[in-house]
Amino acid sequence: MIELIVLDVDGTLTDGKIIYTSSGDELKNFDVKDGLAIASWTKKLDKKVAIITGRKSKLVENRAKELGVTHLFQGVDNKDEILKNILKEENLRWDQTAGIGDDLNDLKMLKKVSIAFAVGDAVAEVKEVSDVVCTKNGGFGAVREMIEYILKYDKQKGLKELWA
Repeated sequence: MIELIVLDVDGTLTDGKIIYTSSGDELKNFDVKDGLAIASWTKKLDKKVAIITGRKSKLVENRAKELGVTHLFQGVDNKDEILKNILKEENLRWDQTAGIGDDLNDLKMLKKVSIAFAVGDAVAEVKEVSDVVCTKNGGFGAVREMIEYILKYDKQKGLKELWA
């Protein structure tokens, strides 16, 4: 049973575009369907979420708090090492973990999780190592698709409970 999902941000939770205003503020687009699924995963099902991303952004910190994300690590080069530490802290195993990503810096982590997901517009190398390639692109509901996929195959928790 999957207890922890691990998410990348740019290209996974967002469409990968980073927009800067003339005053230097950063803008990102997050999909509300992904948000509802993540918040329901954490708050209704009492499961864990880790965001591990290579960039740093106050926007990501705010979004993570809003969704009840358990672990947030930004500015990370070695995602699988961070994930290994999270598993130890949470007393979880790799086979209780699913992850989703889109680019080369997600490869090592995705090779270790129990179920690896690639967003629909992921690079070829990520798609090749993934168990499931989502039909949705990053920033357009791929994370929700991942969560729904996991729950369809989880015999103890179902989609009806998630959305109730």
